[in-house]
Amino acid sequence: MPSAAIVHAAVFTVGAVIGAGAAATITHRRQQPTSAPAVTPVVALQKTGTVQLKTTPGGDVLKYGNPGPIADLLARKAYVAGYDRRLRHPAWVAEHLTRASLGKSAQPNSEEDGDRSKSVFTEDEGLPVPFRARLADYFRSGYDRGHMVPAADAKRSQEAMDETFILSNIAPQVGNGFNRHYWAYLERWCRDLTLSFTDVYVFTIPLYLPKMDADGKWRVTYEVIGNPPNIAVPTHFAKVLLTIRPASPSTPDISEISTGAFVLPNESIPHDAPLQSFVVPVEAVEKAAGLELFSDDIKKVSRHVCQSALCQLEVRRFDDAQKQLGMDKKIKAIAAPGSK
Repeated sequence: MPSAAIVHAAVFTVGAVIGAGAAATITHRRQQPTSAPAVTPVVALQKTGTVQLKTTPGGDVLKYGNPGPIADLLARKAYVAGYDRRLRHPAWVAEHLTRASLGKSAQPNSEEDGDRSKSVFTEDEGLPVPFRARLADYFRSGYDRGHMVPAADAKRSQEAMDETFILSNIAPQVGNGFNRHYWAYLERWCRDLTLSFTDVYVFTIPLYLPKMDADGKWRVTYEVIGNPPNIAVPTHFAKVLLTIRPASPSTPDISEISTGAFVLPNESIPHDAPLQSFVVPVEAVEKAAGLELFSDDIKKVSRHVCQSALCQLEVRRFDDAQKQLGMDKKIKAIAAPGSK
């Protein structure tokens, strides 16, 4: 997909948030996610009981309220997200993966490990009611509740796992051929990069991209699910990565940085579709989403991730495995009464 086909669709002004996180990767400083700064109320109650209007950058024009932009910065155990109140799904999510965070270097089956079977989808009660995604919106919508941060990335604790099931981490995705298949393979590939890199930063971004109609004009068209309509259905999803590892065993303090961006349509994708067919410039995703993901300095020194790692997905039919597991349980249940 050429970058010219991706147009600017501003979501949030969060370049400073993302840029700061990416810049920190060069120095290997791990910073804990912080909550969004508190906004000084326009109308405040003084200790004397009198009401005082606070001054605002807009002067008298905004003295009774400031409409925004509003970006709900959500800091979770396993990720940070910016929530889009208008579209009712994340504008972006960011996560930092390591072998330790994924449990690849720890003892398996720890009591602290997250168990997906114990997690349930929940609405985000921390968001204003008018701007929340609702469970009922997905009912018979024809779309999966697609995790932007996969549950498998948050096995460090049950709390971390549960937070991936909050609807502010969810966007509508086509199920068969995408969320349950190709997209899941891509998520696993991102996790497996921790076997080759010390740090893997993953940004997942829903996109709304234009399509040329029969009259030759470009338009952005998307579905909205819910009754009444509430949640927008993205046309595409992007995965943008930044990976770090020592440049060589003899220079462990010098980092080799790789970046890459992949944009996938929200539709069924053949299992044998090459991952590299979805490669786009990082700048194309930034322009389409209205975000600044990486600084110019990072872009200048980084190589493409497909030059540092094999960009090839491992096809695993997760849903077929679950169906087979269910059949095995049924067979055992039927055989149990007569068994000796």
